[in-house]
Amino acid sequence: MPAKKLKAVLDEYKVRYITIRHSSAYTAQEIASKAHISGKELAKTIIIKIEGKLAMAVLPASYQIDFKQLEQAFGTRKISLATEEEFKYFFPDCEVGAMPPFGNLYDMEVYVAQTLAEDETIAFNAGTHTELIQMQYADFHRMVQPQVLKFAWKTVSMPNDPSERWGMDY
Repeated sequence: MPAKKLKAVLDEYKVRYITIRHSSAYTAQEIASKAHISGKELAKTIIIKIEGKLAMAVLPASYQIDFKQLEQAFGTRKISLATEEEFKYFFPDCEVGAMPPFGNLYDMEVYVAQTLAEDETIAFNAGTHTELIQMQYADFHRMVQPQVLKFAWKTVSMPNDPSERWGMDY
């Protein structure tokens, strides 16, 4: 049910996408594994607070937010993770923690990690813990118009994953 709103918007923009169903999973890395998608191409949506205002940080599943880089980009030291209690009411049509990275649907700014913006395709939660949407990054960027910043660092590397880029600084 939660994916209906998102799919309606994608259809309205005439965007080609694939729906991927998987067994319940709650962490981005677990979702990537169950859906057989590289952690580099699975976009996780993290709700952050920038000087008290909620925003979306979107980055690959196998990466973490570098708060120092975000603070430098915004010129503030008041950036933190939002709690579920602080953001769950902004996404009434989504399961908590399964928000798609479409801040424009929820009146929220979206910041995308530069490394994710380099991907040809991305996949992300479609509002549930059992369904993903996979689409071209270019279409996502056109629809959401996020600000692309360098704010993520890699935490997990899979030596046999051809999409992982060894030795690069993100």
